[in-house]
Amino acid sequence: MSLCRRAIVIGALLGLAACGTTHVDTGATADAERLYASLYPYYAEVCAVSELKKKPGFGAEISSGIGGHSVMYLNGVCRDDSVSYPTIRLCGADAPAAGQGVGLSVNAHYKNANWVATEGRDFFFHGTLKPGERLTRAAYEQAQEKAKAMGILDGVEFHAEVFDGMPAAMTARDYKYEMSVATDYAIGFGRDRYCARVPLDRERMTRMVEYLNRLNAVYRDGGKEFEWNIFTDNCSHVSHNALAAAGLWDEWGTGRPLVLSILDFPVPKNEFVNLMRRTNDLPIESLDAVYEDAVARRALLEPASLPTAPGALAEAEPAVQDNDVYATDLGLLFYDEPIFGAYRSHFERIFSEPRYVDLRANLQYFAALYRKIEGGRPTLASFLERHDDGSPASRAALVSFYASYFRYIAAEGARASAELAVLPRSPATVAGALP
Repeated sequence: MSLCRRAIVIGALLGLAACGTTHVDTGATADAERLYASLYPYYAEVCAVSELKKKPGFGAEISSGIGGHSVMYLNGVCRDDSVSYPTIRLCGADAPAAGQGVGLSVNAHYKNANWVATEGRDFFFHGTLKPGERLTRAAYEQAQEKAKAMGILDGVEFHAEVFDGMPAAMTARDYKYEMSVATDYAIGFGRDRYCARVPLDRERMTRMVEYLNRLNAVYRDGGKEFEWNIFTDNCSHVSHNALAAAGLWDEWGTGRPLVLSILDFPVPKNEFVNLMRRTNDLPIESLDAVYEDAVARRALLEPASLPTAPGALAEAEPAVQDNDVYATDLGLLFYDEPIFGAYRSHFERIFSEPRYVDLRANLQYFAALYRKIEGGRPTLASFLERHDDGSPASRAALVSFYASYFRYIAAEGARASAELAVLPRSPATVAGALP
């Protein structure tokens, strides 16, 4: 059963609303991309991407449900070319440039891997097309040839049943790359996308890389086969848990009993909203709220970060509209509470408030927030009174947390102001152009 059909069935069972959205396009310019990477050389970009509807009569006929797909791009991470299998590493000691990274995709087709990696942000999202170019059949084939030359699927075996529909004149290798277009690379050929971009430092990106490599390693020798499952181990589990390894939120368990997982599993569109809220809307102005959030408390103490911080922006980009290969009337659902529609309202807010999509507005918001926090600092005594259990260990931990919090706020406030100072004044470069 496709993700679409399963989503509709489960939505009906749980009384949830499966809601699509209209196109939103906030695509960044090349100058804006370079500016963003100069400020945040290491970042993760998690994208909810729409259904896929290939037009008939050209190559393999491929379609997917409106549950969509999730992919992830990591700037500052490279594929390890010394290994003929999807393995990644940090690119090097120098600060990475814009677009110097890998795109990761999970696919139910894989037998001996959980994910594959595609070098370069531009090829991962746009294939060989330049902005405004038509997706012709020739361009579609050109992207496949480049993907083969890059060896994206080197070392990756597909489940046998995937080849049941392979055209007689096509080789198994060609068919694998045919089946992977617009899912594992050249995403924008046939899918709309909504992306949440999260700045990281080198240490937290290292944690993500180590987690992702461990995830693939268990399948590499064929001793264990990867079995994608919408409820217990899907594409959104991977991106969610990679960010958990970076200290952004709690891990989402995989392989749980079906009766539990069916009531609580990650959905790409929901995850986009959840990530934007986690990185922008935690009440970090409340010392107590940060302390009571166990993940945020740990992140503040090691390595001095918080999930909500400057630079976490949303981007949306539709599939190539001038398109000979794919249909462009695409859907992407999220599960929502049917009466109040919380996810719908959160989604609309993300794309209506400038601080979620524009770097200048985002930095101005956080600079003001940090000043407010500094100006309203509660006393240490009042904080201890609310949380101290009377033991010397508890008191010492609370004193350390209090000092770490305000040290962090001062440093982040200074950094936000410094980053604002280097932004160019041209609105075409920053305002409304950055994702």
